[in-house]
Amino acid sequence: MEIGQRMRELRAAHAMSQDDLAARVYVSRQTISSRENSKTYPDVQSLLLLSEIFDTTVDSLIKGDVDTMTETIDRDVKTMKRLSYVMIVFLLLMLAALSWLSVQLSAWNWPLEQTLPTAVLALVLWGIAMFAAVWVDRIKHDHDLVTYDEILAYWHGEPVNRDTEKGRRERLIPRWMKVVRAIGLGLLAAAIGAFMGYWGASIANALLG
Repeated sequence: MEIGQRMRELRAAHAMSQDDLAARVYVSRQTISSRENSKTYPDVQSLLLLSEIFDTTVDSLIKGDVDTMTETIDRDVKTMKRLSYVMIVFLLLMLAALSWLSVQLSAWNWPLEQTLPTAVLALVLWGIAMFAAVWVDRIKHDHDLVTYDEILAYWHGEPVNRDTEKGRRERLIPRWMKVVRAIGLGLLAAAIGAFMGYWGASIANALLG
């Protein structure tokens, strides 16, 4: 892939650091490094900005990489969509399993050893959903997507506008804080599932009683 080497050469010719270029393209330094090392490709918006910054054409930047770029981006978009659907489906299945577990415990008063398979099933479903979520997050990180609008544009194959106040503010948040937030959201989803299961068990208990 020539575009990574081309970016590195042009950046050096303009006496710019990776941080300098990242600030002008509205991405992180890690994203610039990833692109220069040919691990990921820049999207359309980034290519247009790079052509302006380096005073060159987009064709000169991508040279013979256009087909590979298109295939790589299309593959990542398709993977992201599939994983998102997997995450949603398994989260819904987890909620159903937690509801069934609550019915077993509250409405039918089953002993814990009898409800253990249902609890394990709910945990496995949650684990699969979280695995898909982490994979999606990795794709978002590789393409430097931090806001809903950026993700949506990438999802539909449209230019990604990273020069927004929300995008700049989100990129200032430390990585560890984003990890803590993601874990918190996962735990919140599990808590909501448990609450819905308890509520469903109460209804079942009232109907059966």
